[in-house]
Amino acid sequence: MKLSIVATLYNSGPYVEPFCQRICAEAEKITSEFEVILVDDGSPDNSLRVALDVLSRNSKIKVIELSRNFGHHKAMMTGLEHAQGQLVFLIDVDLEEPPELLGEFHHKLMEGDWDVVYGCQEQRKGEWFERTSGAFAWFLIDALITIKVPRNHSTVRLMKKRYVDALTLHKEHKTAIGGLWVLTGFRQLGVKFEKLSRTETSYRFSSRMLVLLDSVTSFSERPLYFVFYLGLAIFFLSTLVAAGLLAIWSTGKVLPGWISVMASVWILGGLVILSIGIVGLYVSRIFVETKMRPYTLVREVHESPASKDSA
Repeated sequence: MKLSIVATLYNSGPYVEPFCQRICAEAEKITSEFEVILVDDGSPDNSLRVALDVLSRNSKIKVIELSRNFGHHKAMMTGLEHAQGQLVFLIDVDLEEPPELLGEFHHKLMEGDWDVVYGCQEQRKGEWFERTSGAFAWFLIDALITIKVPRNHSTVRLMKKRYVDALTLHKEHKTAIGGLWVLTGFRQLGVKFEKLSRTETSYRFSSRMLVLLDSVTSFSERPLYFVFYLGLAIFFLSTLVAAGLLAIWSTGKVLPGWISVMASVWILGGLVILSIGIVGLYVSRIFVETKMRPYTLVREVHESPASKDSA
């Protein structure tokens, strides 16, 4: 097998058939030895049924049905584990990333000594709030994570098998795959492209916040150091304030003190809760990882009889 194409399905029913048509047409320009792996991540719509219908008419299609929804990142990693091609093309099925990028990425990969060619958006899509919050999230990622994650990188990427094998060695349950792409290393090239935009997205604000927290706590201890230095600064500041209050008290002046006391209680109480929350995020990661539960569970692998015979 020379080429594997991996995509995940979640509320993807309207896109499955046109995606398969376009990606197969593009793959045929490179090689006739390819497979298209669609991972059904417990999609609540008719994505699985549509994918199985396409499979019945196209022997290049393979559908991996997960037992439930495990999340986009884990579904992608499961698809990569099943990929057999010497080259692996990872892309979202919703057509925001044009399937025709496969040909461009293949040309870039072959003309240079690269292990990965990945896509970067020219600029962030969406309304002003989405763009602004995204820019702020990237600011936090750059400030808090020690590894350099390419700004506005996208899912779409063409990878050599040796890189994919190294990537799938990572088995963290609580992680962000964007950091793993970088952490795995190898020689990577970013290519800018224009990402199309849909009116609705499966990544809501709360989901994006969870991805941000997972990104920071998976690849950086800086928030813990921040909590330590913040506590140290407050200790020294409170010592200076206490010394000043004692000096005023020694003069015999009466201090009302209600405002300062209440402000101190609220500020310090908030900082304590924030600090405990940050430490709690790291403790929760330890709790989840030590259970060593399966990464994902596959209910069934659907493939055409022709594919089984050739395998």
